[in-house]
Amino acid sequence: MTHTIRFATALTALLAFVAPAAARQTDDKIARSPESAAAAASDPKANDKEKEAEAAAAEASWKKGRPMTIQYLRPQDKRGINVFETTKEPGAEFKGFKLDFGAAFTSQMQNLSHRTTALPNVVNGIDANKLQSIGFGFNNSTANAVLHAQLAPGVRVQLTSYLSARHHNETWVKDGYIQIDQSPIDLAPLKMLFEIATVRIGHMEINYGDAHFRRSDNGNAVYNPFVGNYILDAFTTEIGGEVYLKANGFIAMGALTAGELRGTVLTPEQRGPSVIGKIGVDRQVKPDLRVRVTGSLYNANRGLSNTLYGGDRAGSRYYWVMENTAATESANYTSGGINPGFKNEVTAFQMNPFVKYRGLEVFGVLERANGKSSAEVEERVWRQYAVDAVYRFLGEENVFVGVRYNKAKGELTGITDRVGANRWQLGAGWFVTPNILAKAEYVNQKYFGYPALNIRNGGKFNGVMFEGVVAF
Repeated sequence: MTHTIRFATALTALLAFVAPAAARQTDDKIARSPESAAAAASDPKANDKEKEAEAAAAEASWKKGRPMTIQYLRPQDKRGINVFETTKEPGAEFKGFKLDFGAAFTSQMQNLSHRTTALPNVVNGIDANKLQSIGFGFNNSTANAVLHAQLAPGVRVQLTSYLSARHHNETWVKDGYIQIDQSPIDLAPLKMLFEIATVRIGHMEINYGDAHFRRSDNGNAVYNPFVGNYILDAFTTEIGGEVYLKANGFIAMGALTAGELRGTVLTPEQRGPSVIGKIGVDRQVKPDLRVRVTGSLYNANRGLSNTLYGGDRAGSRYYWVMENTAATESANYTSGGINPGFKNEVTAFQMNPFVKYRGLEVFGVLERANGKSSAEVEERVWRQYAVDAVYRFLGEENVFVGVRYNKAKGELTGITDRVGANRWQLGAGWFVTPNILAKAEYVNQKYFGYPALNIRNGGKFNGVMFEGVVAF
């Protein structure tokens, strides 16, 4: 959190220095403008009219969101909702090299309770199935910092850092990559190709499934209509490259990555690449009706430590639920979620339908994954189903209410029966401005199938969460 405070202090100081200078510069330009001077001489009310026009323009600006200066970028504020892959629309005019900073930070107020029917499991005099005592309180605030650079027309770089996260208290780099949407080489065939193609290279959030576009990512929780993410959270970053083809609403993507969160050149015989693919259609069928359907594949046949379902270093929003009294925050940061433990091999499929009709949107997750660790003989299988129904209304859809049902079921190492959990989430939110969001959620999750000596036997947690988000 120290890094967050330092970043906020530095940003405040920068704004305090820049804002008056910018204001003086604007006033000087008005004072020096011959047109302004002539207008003021002929019409004493000209200055008043000009100030009114400036005030109206400023009000329209903050209600819309900060101006876009980087091309082919998903906005980090309200405008980024329901944006999946970046489109082939530039979104901003190229005006030479441009450097842009962004940030997002969030905090929750939590009032959850949990319980278990597991039998006592005393190890070294300590009951490993005794739950932590939790109640009302505030979670540690989390923050992201984002650096964008426009290097050439259609060529940008992005670097995202976690300034404060549940798992890592120190600053931690999430991603860094280059995205190319226009050919930097003046060759006609390349220019024609990049009219429909996009290339992304670096260490980045992999594009498996569409659910990762709607999740909370540490400090940035603007895109998620709820507070918590999915039970099986398919999210990780890997080193590699992606190639997209986008035309007439059709989307195709192929990617090759290192298959692990961290890069290494050690033990090459135990490592192998991951292959990722996505195909789908995203059409604005009518002015008030949008339909999108995609299917995704992720395959890694060999890896030292695959993290497709365990790559979220930010951690779960549900702090300490279903954790025992010996748990530590750094080791138990994924509380409330389930990691199948496919450490060395995994093949996963995810299908995502999305429909938006006026203010109503419905999003679904149909997922199947199988894999194992190198010590296992046979692969295990997990399935996940989820549906979100969200209705946005008032003004420019500034207020929303929603419901999500999520169920995950499968096999874990050392447990004979299939286990899992089902969860209900009821959410509501209000965009005070495009950059400021207030959310509330009621969550109820129940575990099933766990044996009597497992802490999740008869496990349940429920209660209310409140979350505030600022993103720009």
